[in-house]
Amino acid sequence: MVHVLSSRTLIHPADPERSRAFYGEQLGLAVYREFGEGPERGTVYFLGGGFLEVSGRSGTPAPPAVQLWLQVADVAAAHDELAAKGVEIVRPPVKEPWGLVEMWIADPDGWKIVIVEVPEDHPIRYRPGI
Repeated sequence: MVHVLSSRTLIHPADPERSRAFYGEQLGLAVYREFGEGPERGTVYFLGGGFLEVSGRSGTPAPPAVQLWLQVADVAAAHDELAAKGVEIVRPPVKEPWGLVEMWIADPDGWKIVIVEVPEDHPIRYRPGI
């Protein structure tokens, strides 16, 4: 087995400056590192246990099969904060049949992002007997 030391998701946006404004200012992700120069320079953001790299440029739309899953402590508070910053809420927070509270947003290129709250009694957090 390959010994993975770190991982990150890479996206190549149509407009890198617009995407950096979205992830850095609107979502408020902290910067891990930056590299290169000019409008297509790379910016790597912290994503909890992983990283998101925004670098380069793409002329094709975001693939619909790729989505980001971001867990937060309070999805209602995240909703209010993101809406106040002008982030388009694709779907407001809803408690799903599987017990998670999910809200959907999209980045400027259409990358789908689910913002998830895991309730305290959900099996992801607590599994009696294990």
